Amino acid sequence: MKKKVLIDAERLKYPRSGIANVCIALIKGLDEKTQKFAYTIYGPKKNIPSIRSDFQVINWKFWQKKLPVKKSSFSLIHTTHQLSEYFHRIHNKQKKVVTLHDLNFLHDQSSERKIRKSTALVQKNIGNADAIVCISEFVKEDFLRNKSLFHLKSNVKIEVIYNGLIFPDQNCFESQSEYHFINKKYILNIGVLFPKKNQEVLLDLISQTDRDLVLVTSSAKSDYKEKFLEKIRVLGLEKRVHILENIENDEKYNLLQNCESYCHPSLAEGFGIPPVEAMFFGKPLFLSRLTSLPEIGGDLAFYFDDFSAENMKKVYESGMEVYDANKEVYSAKLKKRALEFSYTKMADSYEQLYESLLI
Repeated sequence: MKKKVLIDAERLKYPRSGIANVCIALIKGLDEKTQKFAYTIYGPKKNIPSIRSDFQVINWKFWQKKLPVKKSSFSLIHTTHQLSEYFHRIHNKQKKVVTLHDLNFLHDQSSERKIRKSTALVQKNIGNADAIVCISEFVKEDFLRNKSLFHLKSNVKIEVIYNGLIFPDQNCFESQSEYHFINKKYILNIGVLFPKKNQEVLLDLISQTDRDLVLVTSSAKSDYKEKFLEKIRVLGLEKRVHILENIENDEKYNLLQNCESYCHPSLAEGFGIPPVEAMFFGKPLFLSRLTSLPEIGGDLAFYFDDFSAENMKKVYESGMEVYDANKEVYSAKLKKRALEFSYTKMADSYEQLYESLLI
């Protein structure tokens, strides 16, 4: 009889978020392989992808923070996010895996109150974990630097498993919307409109060029958005900056296939899903050199060493020159690198980890 594994995917309640996409990718990867365990998914049933295997589903309800679901029959519980509000307590013989996406709250000028609250919540999740999975080497190094903030099991495993993506089957996407910029040269950025994403420096970049800027976002910090919109007005870029909110995946892929380049000047990234998506479409990649992004782009990306308009313009123009000189070959290399971050590879790695804890 197969041992039972519970996967806490409650973040599927935010279906357009990066973590939700990772949960979907993990479920799909496990579903497509010959499973060594009997899996149960905990999350909002309406957002869980269709499953071919005989996985069980426990439908997420908000009140389960106070009245938790029964979990005694599971041999292992996998919490897919370090800030989960669920499954903090486990039974004596149960094993626990927690995925650590980042400790950004320690570095993003959060208030002392938020730092204390977030540290306490991470502690509740990882304090009794048998394995902590970091989504990049950067996250692992950051965690080890700050390990003294937490009380852990003495024999806890700390491993790196990169996020895996589900890439589209088709190569060509038609838009359901009529974007007037689609035939122009535009720079694309995907991500929440937050200070740590640093999108405002892209306004300085396009002010030095004739490119448009397209931002795809699912949410925003209201004060940062106001600052961003004000900067657009000051620089006179109203007709060249396009903010699209909560679009469908096919629309996003259409924008990726038509953009000139993808720029991601983030100050803090645990992994960076959109740059991998851009690589899959063979697009030149311009990244911050900070945190995990050099792990993602490797030697194929072009990097901003500082965010002055002059430096960014210089990096952008020289990078596009390199890319355009041998576009087909460069594009193929980018796609090949993207495929290294596949959902099947991620699922295999997690199942191997589960097995190592349960043998």
